[in-house]
Amino acid sequence: MLTEVHVPDDLSEAVRLVGGGAGVLSGGTSVMPRLNDHASPPTELVSLRRVGLAGVRVDGTTVRIGATTTLAQVEHDDRIAFLSPVVRSIASVPVRSLATVGGNLFARQPYGDLTVALVALDARASVADASGVREEAVDTLVGQHHGVVTEVLLEAPAPGTFRYLKATRRRFNSASIVTVAAVVEQHDGVVSAVRVALGGVGPQIVRAVAVETALVGRPLDEDAVAAAAQAGLGELAPADDAYASAWYRARVFPVHLRRALLGR
Repeated sequence: MLTEVHVPDDLSEAVRLVGGGAGVLSGGTSVMPRLNDHASPPTELVSLRRVGLAGVRVDGTTVRIGATTTLAQVEHDDRIAFLSPVVRSIASVPVRSLATVGGNLFARQPYGDLTVALVALDARASVADASGVREEAVDTLVGQHHGVVTEVLLEAPAPGTFRYLKATRRRFNSASIVTVAAVVEQHDGVVSAVRVALGGVGPQIVRAVAVETALVGRPLDEDAVAAAAQAGLGELAPADDAYASAWYRARVFPVHLRRALLGR
């Protein structure tokens, strides 16, 4: 039940209110449905729309995306075009005009596909609370709700190294069945470094360490990816839901890992 919405004009007041127990309201695409379904206890919210956290800054290869930047703004920013296919796989145009980068960090699986990509990109988040501002790796922050996320920071991937693919039941407004995001670096014909993140296959986003280990030092070909997929099956903990069964998700994973990494 919603009891009050605060709309502070500065970040320090927002941090104070959140520290006092209020929840964060950004785009509202995740929070409001739960409130409308009466699925929450008495709740105060802090709207971030006036605290100046929106916008994208690019300095060389360093990208900073304000927490209240909408997915639509990310989608149409040519400076970070590598994220456009990711955003276009999420929800629908009206939802992307409301949903924010910061809010996506806390979307429950099998949603939160932008965050899957951010984990693969080794992104960090700035978090403000009563003790000050700190940086946390996105993959450790996901699922926590301490403080106010102010921005996401990442290094733009080298051309051709970032891979992303999402399997869904339908084009728009469909949760992930399996989402694969990866950054793959190669040297002298073999994989020299790789980060792989998976969505839709567990209660949290999966950093697929076993997949990465199986790929490093091998040519990026069908045999290596098949072996990596086999190794990665042990990292999955998929669940049944309205979109797919756990059985189906586990069987889709090797196919979409291959398609994401090899394009076929």
